[in-house]
Amino acid sequence: MGTQADALQRAQTMSPPQINPWVIAMTVMLATFMEVLDTSVANVALPHIAGSLSATSEEATWVLTAYLVANAIVLPMRGWFSSLFGRKRFYMTCVLLFTISSALCGLATSLPMLVIFRIMQGLGGGALQPVSQAIMRESFPANKQGIAMAFYGMGVVVAPIIGPTLGGWITDNYTWHWIFLINIPIGALSLLLTSALVYDPPYLQRMNLSEGAKIDYIGFGLLTTGLGFLEVALDEGQRKDWFSSNLIVGAAVIGIFSLVSVVLWELRQKNPVVDFRLLKERNFAISTLNMFALGFVLYGSTAALPLFLQSLLGYTATQSGMVLSPGGIVVMAFMPIVGMLVAKVQPRWLVMFGLIMLSSGLYIMTHWNLQIAFGNAVQARMVQSVGLAFLFVPINAIAFNFIAKERISYATGIINLARNFGGSTGIAMVTTMLARRMQYHQSVLVANLTPYDPAYQAALSANAAVLQQHGLGAAQAGAAAQGMLYGMVQKQSSMLAYIDIFWMMAIISLALIPLLFLMKNIHTHTGEIHVE
Repeated sequence: MGTQADALQRAQTMSPPQINPWVIAMTVMLATFMEVLDTSVANVALPHIAGSLSATSEEATWVLTAYLVANAIVLPMRGWFSSLFGRKRFYMTCVLLFTISSALCGLATSLPMLVIFRIMQGLGGGALQPVSQAIMRESFPANKQGIAMAFYGMGVVVAPIIGPTLGGWITDNYTWHWIFLINIPIGALSLLLTSALVYDPPYLQRMNLSEGAKIDYIGFGLLTTGLGFLEVALDEGQRKDWFSSNLIVGAAVIGIFSLVSVVLWELRQKNPVVDFRLLKERNFAISTLNMFALGFVLYGSTAALPLFLQSLLGYTATQSGMVLSPGGIVVMAFMPIVGMLVAKVQPRWLVMFGLIMLSSGLYIMTHWNLQIAFGNAVQARMVQSVGLAFLFVPINAIAFNFIAKERISYATGIINLARNFGGSTGIAMVTTMLARRMQYHQSVLVANLTPYDPAYQAALSANAAVLQQHGLGAAQAGAAAQGMLYGMVQKQSSMLAYIDIFWMMAIISLALIPLLFLMKNIHTHTGEIHVE
């Protein structure tokens, strides 16, 4: 029997006040933009964080991965938590936890402290994206959901693009601490607006533990264990030489076993933590795979480009971030157009165009060299960003078209998990390929640096002569000349490794196109989406 407070809450929920949906959209986008921004804002600040906290660059990457692990754990369970606690209450709790942990990250004085607080931040932020997405979808009528999702997509796609720019500018002009402290006023404003403007929908059913509903501890534990150990295997794989390490083998086995077990377990539960039954719907399953690939390419390229620009071209953190910023402007310009096109053009064609443009931008990057101009780097990123703009909204339109309204909460959690897990996989793949392919190309190039190679001897003699003119002895000049040539070999090896990475991402983007023909046909007329 419900209490008087519960009855009052149900009465308020049944008849929420009418509020302009764009006001609600702005409210939920505050926290979403803040959370997505934090997945990439620390990328360019890692060298500064490592130096400030007396850590190596490899150890500092846990600042990124700890956040992604915690984020991935919470994402698919958002619908279950909303049913247990109420969506508004759960959402506000997440915003509060994210804001407090952001403040603690900014005040951290050691790497272990920062990693712990980033885990807290990831746990708080994991539910913000799918909750915001669900709120926006139900706040707008069917004929305006395309433009609403475009607005939401601008925050989700633009934030990781401008994150490196903002993080670089703050780090260069202030300290890395401020990349976390800026979340405090945004989080406070989000809490105030959410409290006043957002309400739980009438159809959202709360799990009542007093009436027999049970908390799925086994599903929760298996999912947490699986995602956590698999993320550790991905993030530490390259540093531990992958499966030659017992740690990586053990983490991979535990992670895969736990994830297989949680799928089998959840399919038998009445109130599952994650509703994997949704993946039986063909369009949703293919869209989830597409979103995984989108995260892979988006986060992988966003991690690779600042490294390339800073390590090989000598850009500052701010300059490398500015290469990515025009791409964010392109996404913001095209997202509203895509939102309107979704109501008029079959979404699969928009996704196909997006994949082609995404692949084209990456193909342009495969022709880069160590002498590329700033403008050339910006242009390639802008072409890639056109593709990103044409992917997010149509993929979501296809994914949720056949999902029942009351299951949207679970669906948004799964598809956002796919994007974030794709992102962490992309970052791990970039790190691995960069190290492995650089070693390969270096071994090929060094094989030609022999005393019997006329070109090598000519370059060595020319460099030695220049150094002797600057006062070095013959022996010192010869040794220094060899060092200069070896440095050039290392740079060229790194350049070729980055080209391999861009090729890999371009091929993955094109490989998704055939899957689009397996989707059910969706046409739009007068704002209504139906199946042919």
